[in-house]
Amino acid sequence: MGDRDLRVSDVEREHVGRLLQRAVGLGMLSLGEFTERMDTALAAKTRGELNAVLVDLPGVRLVGQPAPAAPGWAPAQPRWMPQPRYVQAQAQYAQGQAHYLPGHRMAPAVPGNVIRARLSSVDRKGSWQVPPTLMINSFMGSVKLDFTQAVMSTQVVEIHVNDTCASLELIVPAEATVDLNNIDLVASSAETKVRTGPPIGPLHIIVHGTLRFSSVTAKQPFAATWKKFLNGA
Repeated sequence: MGDRDLRVSDVEREHVGRLLQRAVGLGMLSLGEFTERMDTALAAKTRGELNAVLVDLPGVRLVGQPAPAAPGWAPAQPRWMPQPRYVQAQAQYAQGQAHYLPGHRMAPAVPGNVIRARLSSVDRKGSWQVPPTLMINSFMGSVKLDFTQAVMSTQVVEIHVNDTCASLELIVPAEATVDLNNIDLVASSAETKVRTGPPIGPLHIIVHGTLRFSSVTAKQPFAATWKKFLNGA
């Protein structure tokens, strides 16, 4: 019997789950790919099945390999060991199938990338740190994200929305592009007043998820819009 046929434990599945979360944070995987691979990892019975979700990720130590992971890749060991149900819940939240992450110790893949608004408003502007992925869950609330002076870590920012009776406003610099084509609209609207792509500038925003009786708008700052109007653009 080869190593590929050896049975795997929950600890090994959880190790792979942390690597997949790290890959999302680095922009190697989308939230949809994370969910698909996490489902495969949780159902894996052998090392061959488990390693299949890692083979195309650079610098990752496959299950059963004695060599350490490449420097800078391996996540720090947490004080607690996440159980598969927590990892699966995170994947469900990312896809809009759950409205919260169970357990007070369950953190998102990237610290600070979850925005929740309940009958409230959230306004991020100035030199705020933008993670590669943002998850927005809003109920009868409003979220305004101003990227004009934000500190970017990646060129592409992926925003997953799960909004009900809410509004999302994206204010982007002139050279930015925004893609709103992958949103499921239920009695909602999605309007972009900027270029939709391809990502030729320093910032490209992709929004996907579900809007129910909600709206999302992408536009440039008022000053830039007014200048275009005066120039006859």
